[in-house]
Amino acid sequence: MQEKNHDLFAWLARCLDVLLIIAGGLIAHDVRFSSLDFSDIERLLIAFNSALALLLFPAFGVYDTWRGKPFAMMLARVTLAWMAVVAAGLLLAFTLHRMDAVSRLWFAYSTLISGALIIAAKLLAYSALRLMRGRGLNQRTVAIVGAQGFSRTLLAHLGSTPEQGFTPVCVLDTTGDAELQASGGGVSAPTTAIGNGGNRLPVLTDFDDLVDKVRAEGINEVWLALPLSQEHTIYRLVHALRHDFVNLRLIPDTRSISLFNHSMTDVAGLATINLTTSPVGSLQMWPKLLFDRLFAATALLALSPLLIAIAIAVKTTSKGPVFFTQHRKGADGRPFRIYKFRSMGVHRENTGHVTQATRNDPRVTKVGAFLRRTSLDELPQFLNVLFGHMSVVGPRPHALEHDDLYKDLVYGYMFRYRIKPGITGWAQVNGYRGATEKVEKMQSRVKFDLFYIHNWSFWFDIKIVAMTMFKGFIGRNAY
Repeated sequence: MQEKNHDLFAWLARCLDVLLIIAGGLIAHDVRFSSLDFSDIERLLIAFNSALALLLFPAFGVYDTWRGKPFAMMLARVTLAWMAVVAAGLLLAFTLHRMDAVSRLWFAYSTLISGALIIAAKLLAYSALRLMRGRGLNQRTVAIVGAQGFSRTLLAHLGSTPEQGFTPVCVLDTTGDAELQASGGGVSAPTTAIGNGGNRLPVLTDFDDLVDKVRAEGINEVWLALPLSQEHTIYRLVHALRHDFVNLRLIPDTRSISLFNHSMTDVAGLATINLTTSPVGSLQMWPKLLFDRLFAATALLALSPLLIAIAIAVKTTSKGPVFFTQHRKGADGRPFRIYKFRSMGVHRENTGHVTQATRNDPRVTKVGAFLRRTSLDELPQFLNVLFGHMSVVGPRPHALEHDDLYKDLVYGYMFRYRIKPGITGWAQVNGYRGATEKVEKMQSRVKFDLFYIHNWSFWFDIKIVAMTMFKGFIGRNAY
């Protein structure tokens, strides 16, 4: 019944799109010419666009079900499909050598108005369906197969997003996997219940009970929330339900091997699961990249008198260069040379060993002690930002020797380098600056860094910069 309803809605959507394309052409002509007296080529373009929309929109997935899919993705599909239709219409006019008979302004108005009407109609339909589903209408029933821990996670997610239109009805607990796979009839294992908001769902432990329930109740979806190692269970369910018109979906339980919530992507035409990859796409990062360069250039220009004064103070109070440089890891582990104002006297470290500064460290100069307490020794790193090695906000880069030490002691430590390191970061504004004498302290710092990476947004960066301005420059642990 639901599939028939979807087909009916899809045909209605096709008819509505054609009407909106025609309406856009009419409105545009009235706006441009204050009349509805169309030329033959204009009529041909409207008819051609209408017919082509019926052909191309399905190819772009415009009439696929939008249930459980983000509106932004579907909006992109609609926009691309409409642009393809318009481009084909232009090509037709040029091929017929009739472009001179078409008002360019009318064509532009028609394109914008029709596109806006189509998008507005999709938005209205999408909002109406979400409202209906949020009130318990137009639902698809779901049976979840998996261990209770991961099943509860899925149930909590579905309970918090009722507008997606999926209603869980039962869970097949695979905790006792050996018994589950060996079951083949006979007396069923006892059924318990699992919480789902205010409801209690039955928990089955017998494979055949689930198959019977799916068939008897006409359950629409079976979600296999299983680890990749349970290939036998996956195959058995696919085989048992191969003659039933039920959607089987695999939601791999990758919690034990993934740092963050995994996502799906297309690689070389293959559906893949991201377990450990760069968390933010390059297109999403362009505001951060633009902000970094502008902020760094502005900071260097505005602070140039202070930078010159610090350089003179460092040079005149101790022997050695003005800048301290050291190799650090950048994004994806690419090495770069970091710049700081020198805060210690020139000394030699044993190969492969870096001694962190301690309280009253005799190596730290008087000027250097002030620079380290106030973080002014970090200001030359705006050059690293300008060169593209670092970002204004991000996890702090550590000495290579510390990376070698902590990468095996702190889980997720090296994932910090999946993005550019920063001058300041979420860990720093929360008090994790300076030396890390204990592994526990580094673990806490890494947790803040991973939280930042997982929850990154441009406005999160702005918040951290603002917090740094107010409380992030001076730290009790920096000496």
